[in-house]
Amino acid sequence: MKTMMLVLAALAASPVVAQTFPQRPLRLVSPFAPGGGNDLVSRTLAQAMAKNLGQPVVVDNRPGATTIIGMEIVARAPADGYTLVMSSSTLAINVTLYPKLPYDVLRDFAPVSLVATTPLILAVHPAQPVSSVAELIALAKARPGELFYPSAGTGDAPHLAAELFNITAGVKLVHVPYKGAAIGIGDLVAGRLALMFGTSPTTLPYVRSGRLRAIAVTALKRSAVMPELPTVAESGLPGYESGSWYGMLAPAQTPRAVVARLAAEISSALQSAEVRERLKGQGVDPVGNSPAQFATYIKQEIVKWAKVMHAADIRADAAY
Repeated sequence: MKTMMLVLAALAASPVVAQTFPQRPLRLVSPFAPGGGNDLVSRTLAQAMAKNLGQPVVVDNRPGATTIIGMEIVARAPADGYTLVMSSSTLAINVTLYPKLPYDVLRDFAPVSLVATTPLILAVHPAQPVSSVAELIALAKARPGELFYPSAGTGDAPHLAAELFNITAGVKLVHVPYKGAAIGIGDLVAGRLALMFGTSPTTLPYVRSGRLRAIAVTALKRSAVMPELPTVAESGLPGYESGSWYGMLAPAQTPRAVVARLAAEISSALQSAEVRERLKGQGVDPVGNSPAQFATYIKQEIVKWAKVMHAADIRADAAY
């Protein structure tokens, strides 16, 4: 309710702009390949927002370069509210990972709203003799450098979750970056990889079908979707915590009234029982906050992940 009041107050400051927007379809860039968590959240939200906005919200997948390709498209787009991006925790991670990004995260984007958060699920291929975090650690120590895991690119949330696991557990799981989460999980299901730290939307279908075995979640609290799964922290690595988030951004200089209108529509969509049920069914927790609150959150995330990357000595595969 507080969030809705904040965005409505901003709308009242410029009613003409807010009332005439939008007059044509909106483009929502997902900087990941189809089938991953970001894509699923983007499509769920786009469908719900389109009903209230009276215009289609078209999801445009632009994967590659650890989300940089998609993010740059939106950073350079006209600041009119018609081109948006569903960012993720990778947005904050890349600030440290790539010191010379082709855009400035804090200067070139207008935060709209934190859409949702999700813990990661630690899952293994059923052929692996592992049913718990303790057994995974034991196997990794017995076979150093032989257990491979995928990510959607160097520095994404699953990658950092695994590297934090390496540091905390004193093991060496080997990173294999892909251009999208769905591609990597395909190789895992095929048995070419051993395990993964995956977002709930990406991982749960494979766990439920028996093609992967979930052994833990990375949040500090157990997941409401799979409450039987212990956290990594309670499984022998106290203090371990990682996860992912999804948030909408517009190009910088987008009119405040338009940003506020978008934030209000996101908040409204996330209050829908249908949307909440669909997201929670995928292990995603709806949030929805104000542009100012999301801006603060991004700054905090940049600081948090910078500390992790420096500690793990994570460096980019390429420079920007």
